[in-house]
Amino acid sequence: MSEQNRRFLSDLFERAVAAADPMQALSGKLPAPPKGKTVVVGAGKGAAQLAQAFEALWDGPFEGVVVTRYGYAAPCKTIRVLEAAHPVPDAAGLDASRALKDAVTGLGPDDLVIGLICGGGSSLLPDPPDGLGLDDLMALNESLLASGAPISVMNAIRKCFSGINGGRLAELAAPAQVCNFIVSDVPGDAPGEVASGPTVPGRPAPRDVLDMVEARDIKMPERLMTHLRAQLDIGATQTGDPRVTTQIIASAALSLEAAARLAREKGVQAWVLSDAVEGEARDVALVHAALARQVAASGFPYPAPTVILSGGETTVTIRHKGRGGRNSEFQLALALALEEVPEIEALAADTDGIDGSENNAGAFVDGKTAARMRQAGVNPQSFLQKNDAYSAFEAVQDLFVTGPTGTNVNDFRAILIGNAP
Repeated sequence: MSEQNRRFLSDLFERAVAAADPMQALSGKLPAPPKGKTVVVGAGKGAAQLAQAFEALWDGPFEGVVVTRYGYAAPCKTIRVLEAAHPVPDAAGLDASRALKDAVTGLGPDDLVIGLICGGGSSLLPDPPDGLGLDDLMALNESLLASGAPISVMNAIRKCFSGINGGRLAELAAPAQVCNFIVSDVPGDAPGEVASGPTVPGRPAPRDVLDMVEARDIKMPERLMTHLRAQLDIGATQTGDPRVTTQIIASAALSLEAAARLAREKGVQAWVLSDAVEGEARDVALVHAALARQVAASGFPYPAPTVILSGGETTVTIRHKGRGGRNSEFQLALALALEEVPEIEALAADTDGIDGSENNAGAFVDGKTAARMRQAGVNPQSFLQKNDAYSAFEAVQDLFVTGPTGTNVNDFRAILIGNAP
């Protein structure tokens, strides 16, 4: 891959992340201070940065607590920043859940709760219902992460095994007003799906959740299934609550459009394919490869140089215990699909800076990536089957490493056909 094209793709990623910057996203959107107290609660991989931005923008007294992933904390003067495990919860997450619940308990009608919510909060706020414990929620998350189910299904299921998600934190804050500011990392930007919606009213009926589990043949321990079946006579909760207002302040759609504008400024046509792509990562890669080859061969819908942009959240059905995440797996499948195709180069990365459980945001690919892997002693097809994309890209030094970005609007994919000027 040429350094010029790699820099171009990296610049697009950086512009997409900048469009979701917490200070920019929150500026001009906060309400007036209430007569009573202001309490800030938050969860997600960018929650600490949102809390920082709130402290800089808020004009009045406040208190609060947010939880973020280990290594993602940012210093705040007033708001307590807690850290916990992601993507599988731990005991620190239990403490964080209690802290958030304590923060909103006992409020009155003149008080205001500010919810700062972004992706990753589901794992960071484990709060097992009666009869279940942390080990059960760890097993639940491991089952869901291995299932290949889309994030909407995973979060619907999680809501049935939580005392805080599905709007339960907002219910605990009654009669206080709740004002949510959400950085969306879910396809379609449904606010109740981000971090499983701790402060957004609404959760599915357990019978519908059981149907999801059975339809996708998700393997969950019997203790969890027993708990789910015991709730079958409970209906879905309503999503409307006049106390609660919600704004999406950053999303994949806004970030992709920002990247597209930058590409056009640099003289490259930009095709925003979709901000809500879902599906098995290796299958989605085949579709993207086909579109890239079409552009290269026919110049449709734009002649080269053109960049295809997409977002959303793919999934990985874990077949073997390799290393990597959905963006790395997407890229490894893309490398095989574009092998020996000239003048197509790509970057896929998670906008929070961490793809799966490793230290990379994603990886770079071109038409010679698969050949370079073989020269390095790596069989790319075998490593794809082993879900070990990280190791494959590590062998050829094509990992994309950014560190935590302070925000999270999910996957970012950019496929460049031709050369950047």
